[in-house]
Amino acid sequence: MREILGRRRRLLSRRNDGRPELISAALTFATEWQWPVLPGVAPDPQGRARCGCPDPECTVPGAHPFDPGLLAATTDERMVRWWWTNRPSAPIVLATGGQAPCAVSLPALAASRALTALDRKGMRLGPVVAAPHRWAILVAPYSMEQLGELLYAKDFVPGSLRFHGEGGYLALPPSETGHGGIRWERAPLPGSASPWVPDVEAVVDAVVDVLTRTGVSAPEL
Repeated sequence: MREILGRRRRLLSRRNDGRPELISAALTFATEWQWPVLPGVAPDPQGRARCGCPDPECTVPGAHPFDPGLLAATTDERMVRWWWTNRPSAPIVLATGGQAPCAVSLPALAASRALTALDRKGMRLGPVVAAPHRWAILVAPYSMEQLGELLYAKDFVPGSLRFHGEGGYLALPPSETGHGGIRWERAPLPGSASPWVPDVEAVVDAVVDVLTRTGVSAPEL
């Protein structure tokens, strides 16, 4: 069992010299899983905490699209290969929604405690993406109307929750951003099929319940 878990954590994160191979990961996402991706803007080489985009106060340095823009995200193998051949260190950005997974994210500490509580409840989760400050639980695609109805039915939704749906994006492992590396907290199992992800209703219901009862929803980072 430990060997299997170890293989999951190493998924898409090694090449011959043991360092991340972004082009291999990007091709897996795009061509095997049919997740539309594009290269993110790199962190500023003069200071990794700053972004390479024109916004001097960018809050997600290196972890968002810029040139090309989000609408350029694709599953086309030739385009993906060309991008990362020419920009081999570019972060991998997933265009969420449509036929691709969406995500629910929350601060890292709260997410860690929430996942532990959900494991105790026996809830099945799909892949979980971990950035230094926030973790994102991948969920099935949803519409804005569906999300609106779901949140409206709640008495309280922690302000620390964020939703990455249609028109949104998310940096994927093994990207390096201005805030640090992106990794799998729960890695997809190897294989050619797109990983299973839960419905957004199940995840939001469970996460809101855990955060409300444990009081770990702050700070709103």
